[in-house]
Amino acid sequence: MEYELRRIRGEKPKYPEHNTESFPSTADSGEVMEWNRRWARFLELLSEYGDLAESSRAELDRQIESVHEGDQKVAGTLEAVLRQMAVHNSYHLGQIALLRRVLGEWPPRGGGDTW
Repeated sequence: MEYELRRIRGEKPKYPEHNTESFPSTADSGEVMEWNRRWARFLELLSEYGDLAESSRAELDRQIESVHEGDQKVAGTLEAVLRQMAVHNSYHLGQIALLRRVLGEWPPRGGGDTW
């Protein structure tokens, strides 16, 4: 998410050579404080994307410069980047939901939609 926001701002971020560069490298990444920090950052990024989604048609049609060949395949305009991020995040949230079900952590024990 941060990579795409940097491209939207006109920066030229380095594209990760390997997927592992996108994940925490510290052993304490599972600790509650670290989780809360990362969750708060995720919400900040979502808010930035939400603000961008309310842009004018001209801004949504603005071309975002590609800094990696992979950028050219999926997202050329601001609107395309926003759509790609929505799909990307939905995919990973689905993975999280599936893992929570496998671990018996979903649906909530206290009730909720269980279909």
